[in-house]
Amino acid sequence: MLNKIKSLFCSFFNSYKNVLKNFYISILFILSVLTGFTQKSRPMNLERLDMQIAHFGYSLGLNMMDFTVRPSDFSTSPLFDTIYGVEIGRYVGFNVNMIANLRLGKHFDLRFLPGLNFGQRGLHYKLIKYGEFQKRSMMIESTYIDLPLLIKYKAVRINNWRPFLIGGIDMKIDLAAQKKIKAEDMPKIRLKATDAYYELGLGADFFLEYFMFGIEIKASWGIRNIVDYDNSQFTSYYKRLNSRMVHISFHFEGGKIDKLKWWKN
Repeated sequence: MLNKIKSLFCSFFNSYKNVLKNFYISILFILSVLTGFTQKSRPMNLERLDMQIAHFGYSLGLNMMDFTVRPSDFSTSPLFDTIYGVEIGRYVGFNVNMIANLRLGKHFDLRFLPGLNFGQRGLHYKLIKYGEFQKRSMMIESTYIDLPLLIKYKAVRINNWRPFLIGGIDMKIDLAAQKKIKAEDMPKIRLKATDAYYELGLGADFFLEYFMFGIEIKASWGIRNIVDYDNSQFTSYYKRLNSRMVHISFHFEGGKIDKLKWWKN
């Protein structure tokens, strides 16, 4: 199990090495500014927020969708071109989520973040046709209903900020999966509409005067084989095709909701 988790993380970081490098540089700059701001001699902001049974908010962010490809051993046919590889095209999308946070204890919260993920991926097939090398590309657009249920571990608050870890499961429903494919877009594969994911991430919360601002990076790994097989060479190539994603989210939580007395202990 530990070896599997290790291999997943290695694969994830190798795939997104350049993206994560640029992200970390940006986040370190933001953290240095916010940490310097919060570490000055200032009063504790939103002291009651962590004691509320529940609080709410919303989240905006970016995502990058990807696939994990496991080729099949299907034999080529005279009716088929010879596919000898697939490259994945990754593009930046965006997320919009609501936040419902339930306090479980001093260091743990249960979080439900229903929302929408918009993004796309490219499948670039390398094939041999009539003895010549060719490339055929497909753009796979996705609009997911996102239903993550997560456990958040909160470290000890340091003045007006704290780090956290996040993990859990997610159910995604792709509204674009069964959309009618236009003739000019053929050939194009279909994906199954539903998939389950497990997710791990980390981040930091900053307690500002009027609300809690959070920065989070999270990785998602799909569990199902999402190819909708149609007996074409483009779907027969895959033994498994799993979805995976990386999310960068900015959370806005709490604030004046702590004035609602019926949410207090």
